[in-house]
Amino acid sequence: MGKIIAIANQKGGVGKTTTAINLSACLAEAGKKVLVIDLDPQGNTTSGFGLEKMELSNSVYDLMLDQCTIRESIQDIETISGMQMIPSNVDLAGAEIELLGIPEKEYILKNAVDYIRDDYDYIMIDCPPALNMLTVNAMTTADSILVPIQCEYYALEGIAQLIRTIELVHERLNDKLVIEGVLFTMYDARTKLSAEVIDTVKENLNARIYNTIIPRNVRLAEAPSHGLPIHLYDSRSTGAESYRNLAKEVIARGK
Repeated sequence: MGKIIAIANQKGGVGKTTTAINLSACLAEAGKKVLVIDLDPQGNTTSGFGLEKMELSNSVYDLMLDQCTIRESIQDIETISGMQMIPSNVDLAGAEIELLGIPEKEYILKNAVDYIRDDYDYIMIDCPPALNMLTVNAMTTADSILVPIQCEYYALEGIAQLIRTIELVHERLNDKLVIEGVLFTMYDARTKLSAEVIDTVKENLNARIYNTIIPRNVRLAEAPSHGLPIHLYDSRSTGAESYRNLAKEVIARGK
């Protein structure tokens, strides 16, 4: 049975989509069969893998509204062996209103994913930067939540609310849900602030923290505009090595 990890933080700009793209790609590089679900209406994970988000025949929006089956919504990532995705685009922005009144709407994604879960080693869900019905669907589907936190002054802002949401989903909708771990992103070794943020988070968060820290890296920032994950765009960059190390940690924790 595949492990399902949702990557969530309602704060934007914390490296969530960068992590969804590159952790998934590095898991596939390590020989795992991976499915990525882009649950963000911005569709940045979709375009980050080189798919044209405005030319999708079946997207996660169609899946959520029962206009296609989950197998019909899955697309191959041609540049990466063993990797597939369910893409997204701006159509998904209206899904929350369209789901009003639908019974058990919190379980729509879970009920679909249950059909194909055994086909993969890992299913990664990129959540939108909001605590909305799409994020709740991700949390009811997932086994665990990976929380990226940017190494900046307001790093802890909103984290208490996110953890409270995770706890509520655990209590009421998905009693298997746990926090997979906290991942520090955009670390700048030249600044004292980055180190202070890490110390503060460790003192205030009762959650597992990954040993891998993702640095600020120009090549990481450039890769999505080329529709490639970092290990294909610049295999020897510090960003690529960091996400390979993170993939090793995720695999090791699964054991």
